[in-house]
Amino acid sequence: MSIQIQSLTKQYGIQKALDGISFEVRPGEIVGFLGPNGAGKSTTMKIATGYLPATSGTVLVAGFDVAKEPMAARANVGYLPEHNPLYVDMYVKEFLEFVGGLFGMKGNLLKTRIADMIEACGLELEQNKKIGQLSKGYRQRVGLAQALIHNPAVLILDEPTTGLDPNQLADIRALIKTVGQQKTVLFSTHIMQEVEAICHRAVIIHRGRIVANETIENLKKNGQTLEEIFQNLTK
Repeated sequence: MSIQIQSLTKQYGIQKALDGISFEVRPGEIVGFLGPNGAGKSTTMKIATGYLPATSGTVLVAGFDVAKEPMAARANVGYLPEHNPLYVDMYVKEFLEFVGGLFGMKGNLLKTRIADMIEACGLELEQNKKIGQLSKGYRQRVGLAQALIHNPAVLILDEPTTGLDPNQLADIRALIKTVGQQKTVLFSTHIMQEVEAICHRAVIIHRGRIVANETIENLKKNGQTLEEIFQNLTK
């Protein structure tokens, strides 16, 4: 499995943000991670990428334990946080060169990866602009490019389409679907149509617990829309 989460718990004082959750994401699978605000989505993703320690439980990324082998795990994961932190005074190409360098890339390999990411993420016309000059949609593309620059096996995206207009939504969805043909993708969203359009499976979390983990087809077998199922499960 590319992502294995077992009995994961995160506790703040007496409050459990995550209460012993377990699920897996297989290679080449796109999984939508759904839940209302405060359900535990971002906490799970931050633990899986090494930004937060777990209280208990284990997370394996590409076979590496995030707590015991953090550098190896991080080398295999690309991460786009919810608020997409970018250096807005840097030029797009300059920023990707900087991020690639952090992963130890240099020379022709780095140049090739930058060119590939600029093409894959549709940044050809924006590559020589400062990030601060870009629209939110293009900033999200830059965020995806930096998450992919080191060619990770696993891609973790936290609310990657929040605040985008319909055209930008369609572009980013198409990009995620294309990337998902070769990588394992876990992404959180509030948009049910997004999950139906590009995901193989949905994992629904509520109050720190998994309440559903099914293929989209199985979830919809009773004739309900995914939005209706989500509302019923999270009441």
